[in-house]
Amino acid sequence: MSETPTDYTGPKRIFSGMQPTGRLHLGNYLGALKNWVALQDEGDAECIYCVVDMHAITMPHDPKALPGAVRAAAAAYIAAGVNPDKSIIFAQSAVSAHAELAWIFNCVARLGWAERMTQFKDKGGKDKERASVGLLTYPVLQAADILAYKATHVPVGEDQKQHLELCRDIAARFNRDYGDGEAFFPLTEPVIQGPGARIMSLRDGTAKMSKSDVSDNSRINLEDDADTIARKIKKAKTDPEPLPETVEGLETRAEASNLVGIYAALTGKTKADVLAEFGGQGFGAFKPALADVAVEYLAPISQEFRRLIADQAEIDRILTKGAEQADVIAAPILKETKEIIGFWH
Repeated sequence: MSETPTDYTGPKRIFSGMQPTGRLHLGNYLGALKNWVALQDEGDAECIYCVVDMHAITMPHDPKALPGAVRAAAAAYIAAGVNPDKSIIFAQSAVSAHAELAWIFNCVARLGWAERMTQFKDKGGKDKERASVGLLTYPVLQAADILAYKATHVPVGEDQKQHLELCRDIAARFNRDYGDGEAFFPLTEPVIQGPGARIMSLRDGTAKMSKSDVSDNSRINLEDDADTIARKIKKAKTDPEPLPETVEGLETRAEASNLVGIYAALTGKTKADVLAEFGGQGFGAFKPALADVAVEYLAPISQEFRRLIADQAEIDRILTKGAEQADVIAAPILKETKEIIGFWH
């Protein structure tokens, strides 16, 4: 077998997904969903966007609430502009290739690779001996999510770069051990997200805006109405100083920097542009302006989300159609993978 498989020459495919835990928020939109829509609209690659409900059970969850959470995540994708006529939208657990390929990859990956994943260390904490095995191996399942479709590109943020490296390591090892000189799986490339991708908590400018934060006031949810958005921005943590005249003046002011960054991302401006308009003014003037911008920007998304979530049959139709489309791609890849591994058939 060749030690240096040939370069992958298959079609360009983009894959990404989010867990259906908690409500999707402004940070998810600006950091990921907006980018998904742009990639979809470029039209040079097949886009596959998954609700990763298998990942959601690595931590304690409510089985009765999970189906509704999957529908809500799918509704948020669509409300944000992911078009089911242009992209494939489906629930991870509906396509068996994810679980089957994950087992094969568990036997390709090495324990040391999984143990180095910082998210396992963070989520497992001091009690990691009692954490589920799934929490340790879910980055291997992520690799299966991606490579079940031979995805060549994945939009990633800083917190997922390490997992994509693991995916590349698994693909490279599989190709080397079983590829017989051919690159059966691509070494998936990251699509690095641009400015505005990292939105911080409204309660703590040093922490990322999170679905799991116990305080709903820490985030702007995609389904929040105008009054809720305005109230959350009004209550957002700030400091007593007026906004600085320059971007350098934001360096030691995490909350001010975050609010200016949100304004910039929602208006397509730079932080310098925003400070040129509001520098020297207090938050009493800036927060109402930010609230107006946020309400105007998010109103169409929140309205569409509420319309979709009220029509369960429509969401289920889209997810069913998406799972069928996804399986058409993944099933032959899984079948060939099994043959390469040597499974009886």
